[in-house]
Amino acid sequence: MESSQLLSVLAAAEQVVRPVGMYLLDQRVNPAQIETKGLNSLVSHVDKTAEARLVSGLSRVFPEAGFLAEEGTAGASEGTRFRWVIDPLDGTTNLIHGLPVFCVSVALVDGDTPILGIVFDPNRDECFTASKGGGAYLNGDPIQCGPRKQLADALISTGIPHWDFARMPDYLKALTAFAKGTRGLRRMGSAAIDLAYVACGRFDVFFEYSLQPWDIAAGLILVSEAGGEISGFSGQSEPGFLLSGKEVLAASPGVFAESSEVIRSAFG
Repeated sequence: MESSQLLSVLAAAEQVVRPVGMYLLDQRVNPAQIETKGLNSLVSHVDKTAEARLVSGLSRVFPEAGFLAEEGTAGASEGTRFRWVIDPLDGTTNLIHGLPVFCVSVALVDGDTPILGIVFDPNRDECFTASKGGGAYLNGDPIQCGPRKQLADALISTGIPHWDFARMPDYLKALTAFAKGTRGLRRMGSAAIDLAYVACGRFDVFFEYSLQPWDIAAGLILVSEAGGEISGFSGQSEPGFLLSGKEVLAASPGVFAESSEVIRSAFG
């Protein structure tokens, strides 16, 4: 896709995403309306309504693209070159508990490679956008990963395992090493926001495992276009592996190597 067309699609997609984010901001979830998809995995009418609105709007923006959506509104479109990968509400548990940390995450992927991404946090009216080769932005202003050169000066973000505990001992090793060797750790409850914050320099490192493509697709291109580095825990860099969400380490360039050593030591 030519860069001019990509930018046009990005601008149109942002106009779809922003109203959906504002819809989330106005919602109050009745406990009786909450469904459990799996261990500590929740969904409400808010997720489903937001996703339906995204699918409807994005279908008009770029009709050639299929969909991979968390709540399955459009069904998985396998074999389609271009796909929208969307999380209508990243941070569902936060919203349900009244914690104002959640967002809409939308990416367009070409095969397994994200070529545009949008993460919109309606609580702060912050819209992070990126396009392949076009840089990363926050509300239209260019952003870059942080300048820190050593982990001792870094702020780390992570997602605490909440359903897949098989790797918990290794995770706790990494957590301990980062706690002892950095300025601190944070757990936001939204991988999309975590990655967006790495892209704009608020966090220096993000790591998590057992995610899904819709959790990270937009964040991957945000970090990449902001100058950051991304891999699996053993250094994997294949687009398909990264998009799977099986495991992800994203960091600013100055601390990527050092953080990789911590992760490899902990996870083996």
